[in-house]
Amino acid sequence: MTRDPLQVLNEIFGYPAFRGRQAEVIDHVLLGGSALVLMPTGGGKSLCYQVPALCRSGVALVISPLIALMRDQVEALRQVGVRAVVYNSTLRSDEKSQVRAAALSGKLDLLYVAPETLNTEFFSDFARRLSLSLIAVDEAHCVSQWGHDFRPDYLEIAKLRALHPQVPLLALTATADPMTREEIRVRLGLDSDPVFSSSFDRPNIRYEITQRQEARRQLLDFIRTRHWGEAGIVYCLSRRKAEETAEWLGTQGVLALPYHAGLDSQVRQTHQDRFLREEGLVICATIAFGMGIDKPDVRFVAHIDLPKSIESYYQETGRAGRDGQPAEAWMVYGLGDVVSQRRMIEQSEATEEWKRLSQRKLASLLALCESVSCRRQGLLSYFGEDHPGQCGSCDNCLHPPRAFDGTELGRKALSAVARTEQRFGAGHLIDILRGLHTDKIDRNGHDRLSVFGIGKDQDEKRWSSVFRQLTATGFLDVEAEFGAFRLNRRSWELLRAQTSLLLREDDTPPRKERTKQKRAEKSLKPLHAVVSASGQPGLFEALRALRRRLAEEQGLPPYVVFHDSTLREMVQRQPRSLAELAQVPGVGKVKLERYGAAFLREIQQSVGVDDRSTGATL
Repeated sequence: MTRDPLQVLNEIFGYPAFRGRQAEVIDHVLLGGSALVLMPTGGGKSLCYQVPALCRSGVALVISPLIALMRDQVEALRQVGVRAVVYNSTLRSDEKSQVRAAALSGKLDLLYVAPETLNTEFFSDFARRLSLSLIAVDEAHCVSQWGHDFRPDYLEIAKLRALHPQVPLLALTATADPMTREEIRVRLGLDSDPVFSSSFDRPNIRYEITQRQEARRQLLDFIRTRHWGEAGIVYCLSRRKAEETAEWLGTQGVLALPYHAGLDSQVRQTHQDRFLREEGLVICATIAFGMGIDKPDVRFVAHIDLPKSIESYYQETGRAGRDGQPAEAWMVYGLGDVVSQRRMIEQSEATEEWKRLSQRKLASLLALCESVSCRRQGLLSYFGEDHPGQCGSCDNCLHPPRAFDGTELGRKALSAVARTEQRFGAGHLIDILRGLHTDKIDRNGHDRLSVFGIGKDQDEKRWSSVFRQLTATGFLDVEAEFGAFRLNRRSWELLRAQTSLLLREDDTPPRKERTKQKRAEKSLKPLHAVVSASGQPGLFEALRALRRRLAEEQGLPPYVVFHDSTLREMVQRQPRSLAELAQVPGVGKVKLERYGAAFLREIQQSVGVDDRSTGATL
């Protein structure tokens, strides 16, 4: 007889009710069904397999892509009294033997394994003897060759399922376009099983995409005015830029560390551990810093280079605000991003089909960047979801951009490409259009061209914007080897007046407006300053300090003890007894026993309540 899932949710995880489609998924699994589950980051995917794992008999096998992610999830489960362990290459042989013995004797609830572990004959023999309650495939987009994090070892899951055909299989991901979803279903044998799809919307995340001017200064201004002293991730395209950005931020007073695959493994692990355990640290990283991050209080994700696709952008920005509190996704990009991304695709040794798909994915991202409409609408539309009206919280909704007829400017720019035989990049072409005499122009005789000086009424910034938008919207191609612009079918349609061109105005707002905007943006975030309606500004920080001390004693990230959202509820409710503290979301039975007295004492001391009046045993 299975346990009641709502009772498990209440007693173990400390939550009063399921969210979204969690209850549907869990009921389906408890009846022995398999499914593909699509939920946004922070939407509660883990509970979809953790709760039924505690309701069904046997051990749940969870396939997770990164060791750090498995470790953190297991630590969090142990904190609430769940028998969970990791089985991967970090264990000694004797430790692996102990785990296998515990799993075979029914002493485990969840067993986390890396996909690479599946591809061993020894594990296959072990898995054949297991009594499984379910199989959960986390980050299931890694199964698809079209997904943005393809992992070949995930393909071994089909063999595992063949060993246990009657065991429910859940494939879970936060990021999958229709093509990726279909491949997941085919590869994992889920063709006839249902798809549980929740909204991809993350309403607590505010999206902003702006043109690059001075990326570092823009980033520093963003952090200083809106997220000083808060945890964040800065994504960079290269390892070198990640290191240089972290070092530069450090000289400006920001606590920042680099993270990329080229660092020594011990250094990389140390930096990741510090990010998880310390508050207010910024990581400057390449995409190597990704799926293993389970930190709920990341207040911002910044991109100072263009990602490869909307899937990557959505996955990376989704690491902000997992606790449901306000967070921001901020990005700067420029013409150089467009050129370098297109060049990287064309120079790749991948198949022509992959290149075409990659170019389409990049084009979709560029369309989102250049859009004058609601960012949230464009983002959700890519995943096949409608958003009613404007969101009212992205940069385009808060400060609607101006658009203008750029047909004539576009024709002049394309004419310059044609007249120079499609052999040059933006810098040289802009100099020609502005009528500048440079060594390169004089040497090539380009001052005698009919297009020389026809754009002298526009500054360099405007012409750079024109070339960026022509490339982003598909009116110009980029030659792979040297990055020269090439005309295409759409170019000639514009030159022959067969179509028109609408351009986005890049001008920055006046100084007074920028100051007013920054003040408004500051008021958006109730982060460290969030207090209860009864006015206890010091209580939240006191609870955070207590949480940090308890976490350090156990070598855990602070959020594993309690999330910020749970601390805020404590501040809001100010429980006067252990019974009242037990009603706070996120305070389960085991955590109440471990930490209840200490947190209740801190609350009572901070608000001046006599312990004897609470009826609590401290």
